[in-house]
Amino acid sequence: MPVEEALERLLALAEAAPISETEEVELADAEGRVLAQDLFASVDLPPWPNSAMDGYALRLADWHGEPLPVSQRIFAGHAPAPLQPGTCARIFTGAPLPEGADCVEMQENAEVLDDGRVRFVEALAPHQNVRPQGQETRAGEQVMNAGTLLGPIELGLAATLGHGHLRVRRRVRVAVLSTGDELVEPGLPLGPGQIYNSNRRLLVSWLQRMGCEVIDAGILADDLALTRQCLANLGDVDLILSTGGVSVGEADYLGMALREAGELALWKLAIKPGKPLTFGHFRGVPVIGLPGNPASTLVTFALLTRPYLLRRLGVQQVAPLRFDVPAGFDWPKPGNRREYLRARIEGGQVRIYSNQSSGVLRSAAWAEGLVEVREGTTVSPGDSVTFIPFSELLG
Repeated sequence: MPVEEALERLLALAEAAPISETEEVELADAEGRVLAQDLFASVDLPPWPNSAMDGYALRLADWHGEPLPVSQRIFAGHAPAPLQPGTCARIFTGAPLPEGADCVEMQENAEVLDDGRVRFVEALAPHQNVRPQGQETRAGEQVMNAGTLLGPIELGLAATLGHGHLRVRRRVRVAVLSTGDELVEPGLPLGPGQIYNSNRRLLVSWLQRMGCEVIDAGILADDLALTRQCLANLGDVDLILSTGGVSVGEADYLGMALREAGELALWKLAIKPGKPLTFGHFRGVPVIGLPGNPASTLVTFALLTRPYLLRRLGVQQVAPLRFDVPAGFDWPKPGNRREYLRARIEGGQVRIYSNQSSGVLRSAAWAEGLVEVREGTTVSPGDSVTFIPFSELLG
């Protein structure tokens, strides 16, 4: 199955099971949350005409080239008196323009005389250096759409408009489990044939970065009764996310449990690393099974599971930023699957890690992102290739 088709199917499944519950949170607690309703401006921004510069405010009609006396000083946060005819006002950036003034000259173009009057040495124009009321937005204007992922800039805009609380979608509850008797938690001694479990730590950390509520379901032993019990205990989550894959092997107890009490679809994706992917339900709870090799887990979560979770929260723009960079490597053999190579940008070119095995997580720790090599294509040094930075995928 092509990557695009798999993503389209997952997004359709996500839209069929949206996280509809909402809650109101303080602005300080809204980082990484998803806006649940359109946000409107409660005030004009700016609420009154103000100065864009430190300088002098005046009524242009009162100025005929002669120096003007200063009748008041206006600081940001203070209400000015109306401007006296034939005078100017010392004004500072962000301070309200006094009634009657229609122009601000920056202090660099003004000369203060010994008697305190101010001479303006450049030609003046109406409304120069004045931010008009409502320049940025008007009260009642929609400024953000429901489904907006809230980051520092969005929270800053909400604060500018005076919103102390925001209504957001509740957090997605994701249970993470790893399958296989071969897995051991880091810090414990390894037995014969055993390896340390890296996938769970990778996914738990990533999900927490996305603002999910994570239930760490631990390592699922190769035992059918224990598998049934573990899945039954996860009935209050929005997604069960497993690693290790689900197949038709004799020790595939997760797949057996899903077939008994739910549904199971096995997708063979035209992607490398990460060919096998599972989607199903256990007693109504969606289940995504990722492949077990660490690089495969990383790629399939980044490109498929991450957008699925975002779409369930109502986020429409789920595709990561990608851009073209000249290749600094050679990839002479065309493949029949879409390949995602761990890579970094050096000297204006993108270079790939020497070992692209799906079991090598060190390649991703070295890399800054993924290079996409499409099916049936080769790459020569200097060719344009698509690069997806990890900063887009991990944020």
